[in-house]
Amino acid sequence: MYRSLTRVAALLLSAALVLSGCGTADNRKDGDATNRKDGGVAAGDGQDGLHVVTSFFPVYVAVINVTDGVPGVTVTNMTEPQTGCLHDYSLRPSDLRLLEKADVFIVNGAGMESFLEDVVSQRDGLQVIEAAAGIPAIMEENGEENPHVWVSLSNMAAYVRNIAEGLAALDGKNAELYRKNAGLYIDKVEALKQEMHRELDALDNRDIITFHEAFPYFAEEFGLNIVAVVEREPGTEPTPKELADIIGLVRQTGVRALFAEPQYSSGAMETIAGETGAVVYTLDPVVTGESVPEAKDAYLDAMRQNMETLKEALG
Repeated sequence: MYRSLTRVAALLLSAALVLSGCGTADNRKDGDATNRKDGGVAAGDGQDGLHVVTSFFPVYVAVINVTDGVPGVTVTNMTEPQTGCLHDYSLRPSDLRLLEKADVFIVNGAGMESFLEDVVSQRDGLQVIEAAAGIPAIMEENGEENPHVWVSLSNMAAYVRNIAEGLAALDGKNAELYRKNAGLYIDKVEALKQEMHRELDALDNRDIITFHEAFPYFAEEFGLNIVAVVEREPGTEPTPKELADIIGLVRQTGVRALFAEPQYSSGAMETIAGETGAVVYTLDPVVTGESVPEAKDAYLDAMRQNMETLKEALG
């Protein structure tokens, strides 16, 4: 599926469209799906403007920063606040109705949105921007790309730049404003990245166990060693043997920090902690949140909290 999505992206690119991973039911009423930053007209109500739909929360956060103050732009996030990664997401009729009203669909890409082929086949005129285009991928054990590129701050900067360039190509009259907004947000991301390096690079203990495969890019950026992953996919509980193997590994290596995610149950982590004396902390991959204007700083706030958590857990 991921490879077929890459082919779809290539086809969209050749048609001059700019293309740069767990879901639940939609919480919006039909016709009332858009969160406007400026109280303006909602997407799809017959008014002029650029109607942008994002696939899930981290994309939404990036887009509302890039489109801040751009006249005539509406931004709607397709998935509801508690939706996590989109590996197994299935499109619903309400999603298709929303996309019928959209001019642009901005997605993560890199195999995150396995429903993209359905979107393309049912909405021929939809412009698609892939935020992760061109970002070097970390390959998983199954040979597929790990799609959680935004969890790296360096990648988030590239992510935002891809979105800005995609929108600039589609909406030339506002191109410089998209680029200016992107530059301002990237400056904030880069400043936080430098702060995190100052705080985290000196830590002697760098071994961690994570809940699922959301943190390889983050670990690579800050020189952390992911000793084990408890659930390769959220919702797929480790088998008794897998759990026993991780418990044995914790005892053997002396890993003291286990990192759950706020979006998912920490039951397996608590079991490991109870057997080994390790401590469970929380790292946030920033995949859930309210799609409201106040979310502009959600990514930066979560990453700063991750920094403080790591200092506590590994210091």
